[in-house]
Amino acid sequence: MKLCVVDRKRVLACLLLAGICLLIFLSVSHMDFVEVLASKREIPIYSVETDEKLAAITFDCAWGADDIPQILDTLKEADVRATFFLVGHWAEKNQEMVKAMAMEGHDVANHSYSHFRMGSLGSEMQSSEIKKCGDAIERITGQKCDLFRAPYGDYNNSLIQEARKLGYFTIQWDVDSLDWKPGISREEIMQRIRSRVRNGSIILFHNDTPHTAALLPGIIEELKSAGYKLVPVSRLILRENYMIDHEGRQKKAP
Repeated sequence: MKLCVVDRKRVLACLLLAGICLLIFLSVSHMDFVEVLASKREIPIYSVETDEKLAAITFDCAWGADDIPQILDTLKEADVRATFFLVGHWAEKNQEMVKAMAMEGHDVANHSYSHFRMGSLGSEMQSSEIKKCGDAIERITGQKCDLFRAPYGDYNNSLIQEARKLGYFTIQWDVDSLDWKPGISREEIMQRIRSRVRNGSIILFHNDTPHTAALLPGIIEELKSAGYKLVPVSRLILRENYMIDHEGRQKKAP
């Protein structure tokens, strides 16, 4: 009989301890849940949901410019419009090429002024970098742009919010050619594109790389043969009544 009393006390003690642990867990979980709701994650546009076989070719331009005439000639011959994300100081150094991009119907878009890792900057500096680049592009082309891509793809909530305040859609990519990577082969670049492109894809290239300008005619031909229509990002994205899912895929709002 005494043994039963001891066991009952132990059971009560265990239940009490379990109750305290449950209260602590629920309290912490509730706090985490509230924090998640209070700090909604901002996501750029990585791709666009569409039933059409559309894809966008994009170039980030930050360093040299010797291959730009060849890239523009290829696009003209293929009757394809692309999107060029330009660093502001690059655009100022290569104004005639920037004017040619605009005159030939390509998107001339914002890639910041100085090519900093903008996720590590304060909001005022983020805004300044975007605005300064946008002003440079408008001075050169006479056109306002509303597409922005963060250098290195490095973004945070603040950057996307600052870009939105200035009237920009923040654009990433879902197909990375890795054309910038030292030692990558032409076939590896082609295979990356072949295996990853889908309806609504945004494809990332860079100018001033060993292979991109030379590969571009074959890339365009292969994508067209697969049934893709190549359009600039400005014609691919939705501009109203949309949502962006957790993978960055832009969709029509339900």
